[in-house]
Amino acid sequence: MVTIVSSFVWILMFRTCYNLCFPAKNDVVINNSSSSLSTVPKNLPSLTQILDLSQNNIIGIHMQDFASLHQLKSLNLSSNKIRNLAAATFRSNQELECLDLSMNELANIECHFLLNVNSLKYLDISYNNFLSLTLGKAFSFLKDLEYLRLGSRKTIKLQKNDLEAISGKQLQEVSIGLETLSEYEPGTLQVLRTAKLHIVLPSINYTNVLERVIYDAFNISDTLKLSGIDCCQNCIQKLSSIDCCKHCSLLKSRRGCCRHCNRYINSFKMLEKFSKVTNLSLQYLTLDWEAFESITEIIWSSMVKNLNIFNMKICQVTPFSLGHLETTLKTFAVRQVETVPFYVNQSVIYHFFDVIKAENLMVCESGMIFMTCPNKGNTYKLIDLSDNSVTSDFLFQDCQTLNSLETLILQQNKLGQLFEVSNMTKYMKTLKHLDVSQNQLILDEIRVCPWTNSLTKLNLSSNRLTDSVFTCLPSNVEVLDVQKNDIFSVPKMLNNLNMLKELYLGTNKLANPPDCSKFINLEILFVEANAFHEPSSSFLQSCQRLTVLNAASNPFTCTCNLRDFSRMKENTHIEMIGWPKSYRCAYPDNLKGTLLEDIHLSEVTCSTTLLLVIVLGSMIALTIVIGLMCHFLDLPWYLRMIWQWTQMKRRTMKTDSHHLSENLVYHAFVSYSQHDSTWVKEQLLPNLEEKGSPLRICLHERNFIPGKGIIENIINCIEKSYKSIFVLSPNFIQSEWCHYELYFAQHQVLNEQSDNLILIVLEPIPQYLIPSKYYKLKSLMAKKTYLEWPSDKNKQRLFWANLQATIGINLTAPSEEFFCVNTDQ
Repeated sequence: MVTIVSSFVWILMFRTCYNLCFPAKNDVVINNSSSSLSTVPKNLPSLTQILDLSQNNIIGIHMQDFASLHQLKSLNLSSNKIRNLAAATFRSNQELECLDLSMNELANIECHFLLNVNSLKYLDISYNNFLSLTLGKAFSFLKDLEYLRLGSRKTIKLQKNDLEAISGKQLQEVSIGLETLSEYEPGTLQVLRTAKLHIVLPSINYTNVLERVIYDAFNISDTLKLSGIDCCQNCIQKLSSIDCCKHCSLLKSRRGCCRHCNRYINSFKMLEKFSKVTNLSLQYLTLDWEAFESITEIIWSSMVKNLNIFNMKICQVTPFSLGHLETTLKTFAVRQVETVPFYVNQSVIYHFFDVIKAENLMVCESGMIFMTCPNKGNTYKLIDLSDNSVTSDFLFQDCQTLNSLETLILQQNKLGQLFEVSNMTKYMKTLKHLDVSQNQLILDEIRVCPWTNSLTKLNLSSNRLTDSVFTCLPSNVEVLDVQKNDIFSVPKMLNNLNMLKELYLGTNKLANPPDCSKFINLEILFVEANAFHEPSSSFLQSCQRLTVLNAASNPFTCTCNLRDFSRMKENTHIEMIGWPKSYRCAYPDNLKGTLLEDIHLSEVTCSTTLLLVIVLGSMIALTIVIGLMCHFLDLPWYLRMIWQWTQMKRRTMKTDSHHLSENLVYHAFVSYSQHDSTWVKEQLLPNLEEKGSPLRICLHERNFIPGKGIIENIINCIEKSYKSIFVLSPNFIQSEWCHYELYFAQHQVLNEQSDNLILIVLEPIPQYLIPSKYYKLKSLMAKKTYLEWPSDKNKQRLFWANLQATIGINLTAPSEEFFCVNTDQ
């Protein structure tokens, strides 16, 4: 977000607690505040570094209470009922730097318990029951002391020697509550050596005491804060100062009301002659407008350069002629101003701001509804009207006198129309920074807005703006904050925003991050807490100059589209705000809550092109391997044999072997040419008779029935055989008997609808060598799968295993082994 930096950071100069009292990142903190404790808890962790026991009922502190806390750095015992502490209470706490004992019931300011705390830097013993502020010798041993707060609820006197124990120490800040002071010896405060001094002023009832304290306070430090300026104190008997203020607001005269204001005015006149204060802060004031302007006029004539007024109540607002102011303050800051009469003459207040001269004007939390255009010759460089009730209808409209204004802050007001805001700036030729956040801004129609060309920083966050805001932007803006609006998208057609370097779009309703090509110089982009799921790759490619990105707390969909975005941290030099804890998956459900850095999607999964290349490459490689195997290993032959063996096994399992075995005598009938008898007797018969399961062998010499014709014996053998094997070769074609046997075997196949033919191709037979009269053989070789006799011995084992599996069947009768073999005549 846009950070507001002004020259009056000094306003924070009197912080109640020094930074060392706050826990650091890795400190061990024990918080037992507001726990109704009456004693210090036992068994506190020995590693405790920050201990808060404030707002309890602890009465006494004993030596052993903190003895085990050797690493204790900060101890808060404020708002208890502590009356005494043992002298050696903090002997074991050599690391103690911050001690708060304010708002207790300590009566002895000797503080002997401080003798052993040499490392102490911050000490607050204000608002106790001290009878005096005479510091004991223990304070002189606090060599590292930087911040000291003193004060008492009892009526006290302050004499020169009371603060002698710290007179030689250079402190950073001293705060002394003197509201109960009844006597004061001049020069007592001047022994202090401190960069910053805070005095709570004594009652107005002790006029001499008040004037002497203020006089000394003006001559101690260049940074001074005075609290408790109350002109209306006891102005009417039995009424509080606030009630007096209300009563006085009804009167037309100051007589009898706020009559003590002159005493403060007289005291402040010493600023003009005897003062070294350059930074003055006044807080908790109750006075009338005349007294306020009088004191202001005195301050403007002094050496004060920075004036801060906090929490001021104005009882009467009456016209007062403020004199001519010669000098110019660097900063005039007013916060929390309340005019007790609600309806006042606003022109009196506006006239005051017309007359004063300051470079930086701050009027905050004061209920202002308007600010007039200042007189010509004003020196304003910064105007801050935050947290008021200002509207955009007439504010600075057509104002041509703010010729030096560089920063205008109007956040948390009631501004309504963005166009009117832009129109307000058109004559502010030096304006660089405008903050109109936390208003009610809208843009009711798309039109060109007349911004000043000098504007480079614009804060429009926390308004009611929509996408149309991008049509109403200053062309030279470098830092744009439109967080917390109702923006759904950044329009594609934009004004020329080439100067834009920082864009804050967090907490809107963006469905996609903006395309950086519209902002060629964009370096910082905040799009956290929107509604986009998958930042596009075009977004990543367009942000060439991006150095800082905050896209945390979006509902990311963890798919391949998010892969490039999830790798941005490791693949680029872009600083990812909130990475990795604030970047989690919202979808799909199985990944919900998973950190984006833990999602690993492979290149293959997310790249269709790469996946296609891998698949096609694998297919091509497989094809090449198969081709090489076919060429060198004769793989097709093996595959055919395995396929045939598998099919034969399947058919065998489906065949009713018991029914077949009742009618069959032989396992196979073999038909072959006499020229191929050598192969049959030396190869076929030994492998079927002697190896594997025993097969029934029938030889025509012993099994053909004498007296019957050859054809009748052939038919008888075929009918009583489970399979008919034909050994095919060129010699087979030349045999008439082989043709008859093939005819009869095929006829049996057709009649019985069986598949009993086995063709073994012993030698290749070209189709053109087969005579036309052997058309049945041509038809079988074209339609039926056959076994090829391999010349390679390594393949012959598979051949025989395949053949045995084909004719392997259990035959029940007769028991003698026959193998019916017939050769051509």
